[in-house]
Amino acid sequence: MKRFTIIFAAIFVFGFVFTACATPPTEEMNKAQDAVISAENDADAVTYAGNTLIRARDALTRMQSEAEAKRYDAAKNYAAEAIAAAEKAVADGKTAAARAKDEATNLVNSLSTPLAETSNALDAARQVKNLNLNLDALSGDLDAARQTYAQAQQNLTANNYKDVMTEGQSVRSALAGINAKLTEATQAISRKK
Repeated sequence: MKRFTIIFAAIFVFGFVFTACATPPTEEMNKAQDAVISAENDADAVTYAGNTLIRARDALTRMQSEAEAKRYDAAKNYAAEAIAAAEKAVADGKTAAARAKDEATNLVNSLSTPLAETSNALDAARQVKNLNLNLDALSGDLDAARQTYAQAQQNLTANNYKDVMTEGQSVRSALAGINAKLTEATQAISRKK
């Protein structure tokens, strides 16, 4: 009788383990799908953590392939991997978006003074006689830089940080070009004296 009980217990444990491994990890797979969908719908994750999001999608695809092949342990592992990668994409996206916001804000804030200084330099250049320079063209360049600066401010408000960076660099480059022409023309007059 004792031997029968031991055999019965062993069969029961073996059957339980076999049954546990023979069913798909539905809960884990659903959580993985939800995590990846959530990450795909997170704008910061999509914008700033694309590679991590791709790893999450790949793990999800592998999870589904393993589940279809009835390799449920592997499917469960890939589900965990997909969840971890999706969560990392969201976290990395938030971190990168905060960094991008700081960089964009600093860039926009750093342009106000150079715009005013370039405007003042252009006004001063109008007072110089015999300046071999097309001041109207430079005024047009300065107006275009001001418009681009205003657009950068709008994009900063709209959280379009990549556009802010592009526009800010454009303003900085335009101001450098205007100032270089003013300096070159002023130095040419100084050499003539």
